[in-house]
Amino acid sequence: MADASRRFLAFDGRDGGRAVEVFGDLATAGTIAVLVPGSDTNLDKYGLLRGGSMRLREALGDRAAVIAWLGYRTPSTVSVAAMSAGWADGAVPGLRTFVRELAAAKPAAAISLLCHSYGSVVCARAAPGLDVGNIVLYGSPGVIAPNVAALRTRATVWAGRGGGDWVARIPNVRLRLPFLTAGFGTDPVSPKFGAHVFAAGGGGHSDYLRPGSPALENIARIVTGQAVREVGRHA
Repeated sequence: MADASRRFLAFDGRDGGRAVEVFGDLATAGTIAVLVPGSDTNLDKYGLLRGGSMRLREALGDRAAVIAWLGYRTPSTVSVAAMSAGWADGAVPGLRTFVRELAAAKPAAAISLLCHSYGSVVCARAAPGLDVGNIVLYGSPGVIAPNVAALRTRATVWAGRGGGDWVARIPNVRLRLPFLTAGFGTDPVSPKFGAHVFAAGGGGHSDYLRPGSPALENIARIVTGQAVREVGRHA
């Protein structure tokens, strides 16, 4: 990470680590994708987020930039914290501030927010008023909001899930327990949520940005404003 060729907008090695890294030329980019990762993402496991960011940047082309936003402490996948929105709510102010400053610095750029797994909980909580064109939720355990309208965003909301993603087995419920509310409610790929559901192929929970993945292709198309293959629609 200390390599002079790497471009970090922020870095903090404490408490699991925080990092905001740019892939591509942010100064000239007309299209920007901000990746918000999910649980178990930290500096020790940063390679997965970095690899996906680099592959997405390649798919988007030279006029685009990708920003990996590890701006919050992510919960362990197997933990009580990963079952509730508490840590997501703690991430919301930082994400909102970052997107607001990015939009102010790049007012002509088309910005998309790409949110994986627990990161989709973060994005859904941060969505009201965010100045982005697309919010893409993939591998999501649920987003608490009952439908797209409840997100109170002008962005186009997309959702996708790979056929082999274990997150599909998580019950979409909210349970009030003595010390926390567990679960995330509505599944964003369900018809009642009302998102545009894109074809994500048959991959698993960590395969959305793998080389050759249908999900990677469609996410790149969403970010660049091209026609997207939607589930149940001809597009």
